[in-house]
Amino acid sequence: MKKITLIVTFINLFTILMAQSVMTPEILWSFGRISGTQVSPDGTKVLYGLSYYSVKENKGSRDLYVAALDGSGLTQITNTKFSEYNEAWTNTGDLVFMSVQSGSAQVWQVDAAGNNKMQITDIEGGISGYKFNSDFSKILYAKEVKLDKTVNELYEDLPLADARIMDDLMYRHWDSWHNYTYSHLFIANADQTPIKTGKDIMEGEKFDSPLKPFGGMEQTAWSPNGETIAYTSKKLVGKAYAKSTNSEIYLYNLVSGATQNLTEGNNGYDLDPVFATDGKKLAWTSMERDGFEADKSRLFVYDFDSKIKTDLSKGFDQSVADLTWSHDNKFIYCTSAIRATYQVFRYCFKTQVFEQITKGTHNYTGFSLAGKEQLIGSKQSMSAPTELFNIDIKTGTETQITEVNKNQLDNMELATVKERTVKTTDGKDMLVWVIYPPGFDKNKKYPTLLYCQGGPQSAVSQFFSYRWNFQMMAANGYIIVAPNRRGLPSFGQEWNDQISKDYGGQNIQDYFSAIDDVAKEPYVDSTKLGA
Repeated sequence: MKKITLIVTFINLFTILMAQSVMTPEILWSFGRISGTQVSPDGTKVLYGLSYYSVKENKGSRDLYVAALDGSGLTQITNTKFSEYNEAWTNTGDLVFMSVQSGSAQVWQVDAAGNNKMQITDIEGGISGYKFNSDFSKILYAKEVKLDKTVNELYEDLPLADARIMDDLMYRHWDSWHNYTYSHLFIANADQTPIKTGKDIMEGEKFDSPLKPFGGMEQTAWSPNGETIAYTSKKLVGKAYAKSTNSEIYLYNLVSGATQNLTEGNNGYDLDPVFATDGKKLAWTSMERDGFEADKSRLFVYDFDSKIKTDLSKGFDQSVADLTWSHDNKFIYCTSAIRATYQVFRYCFKTQVFEQITKGTHNYTGFSLAGKEQLIGSKQSMSAPTELFNIDIKTGTETQITEVNKNQLDNMELATVKERTVKTTDGKDMLVWVIYPPGFDKNKKYPTLLYCQGGPQSAVSQFFSYRWNFQMMAANGYIIVAPNRRGLPSFGQEWNDQISKDYGGQNIQDYFSAIDDVAKEPYVDSTKLGA
């Protein structure tokens, strides 16, 4: 009887969702959310995560899946009440990931069918991230290390004191107090199972790697021979730390134990190192100006033989991210924002130019190499949540390989997204996204909302947000006007920089230009304009 009740409940929920013709909060939160794209060592399969959320329980869970590169042969690898994350392939085709199943965040391993599950690490207090070297003989992991004392520890006669002593910055960052700990990197041999202890390569240092609060293991890299670790850290304290963005790339040598600052002389962010497959070069992203978080993110490469570091982005007026070397080291693949979209590019060492691989009204949020001719990328737009696509590198042709939310989308009338060019007060062309409600009728009048994105310097791109969802807004009968006003990236650094020392100036005029232009249309109710 219980089985029948569960089936009927599910059918009723499915019927409710399918009966609704436009986006609702219930439908939005029923979507599966794909993240991660890891192609297997043999180039035949892709590993990714899929999250579902329960509004009733106010929590979500992420499981791992494996499929062939055309989407066939889908296998669910994990199915627990715990979320599995930070997944990767081993060199032998097994899978490793993180889970809190044992009570703290640790590394686990299963085979490619989801069997023979075992715990790999048992680090006291848990870890925040990990990376194995190429032959999986060693593990690099990040862990919180307590180096500062609380008031109670400083004053043993005040065991109940609920206070903090603050005589310098940074005692708080974003939404979190400093917790007296620092993120350090540790190395351990992987021949012991479970791994319990490792060597702190930053012992005694009151600095973080990865950087807090948002940095992850993308800020670290193993050299192919396993002898060197590249990592990101901002080795400053107090007010100097708070005012500066000058993080550096450090090289730690496992044999000598010595640490070298590779990027000394670079003043802004240096982040996300990636070794070439032969270990002869290192690539990373670099910003030029100290203290400016929204500077152009350049592609830098260091040649270990010549000891020369080169900015490969000169003449390329775009930022780069997600650096990936080709197997033959002739290219570096990346994502880059262009005209309010995120596309896949590659830098060609032979021609010394960036080549655009994907085109279209969408955002690529990540990708993984699948041999010489293919990429597996995660793509989204204002009209579609993230799905995986197989990308032909030579032609840019994209073939969808997952359809996680097909049933919901097929039974829903979506808002229409159109690109509009608006003249600004200083005569520039501004790209504005206009989102028209489902069932739009040009003979009717609609209340219209001006979308004013914060940051302030983050592009109004083709994102599919579960917080600021344009489909949700438009489904309530609104036209949405979303301008890429001054101070946003993807239109060149001059456009992005203009807002500096003029916040509330030209960028606000751009907002007015956008809403005034759209409000001239006969289908806009000019008495019902909002922001």
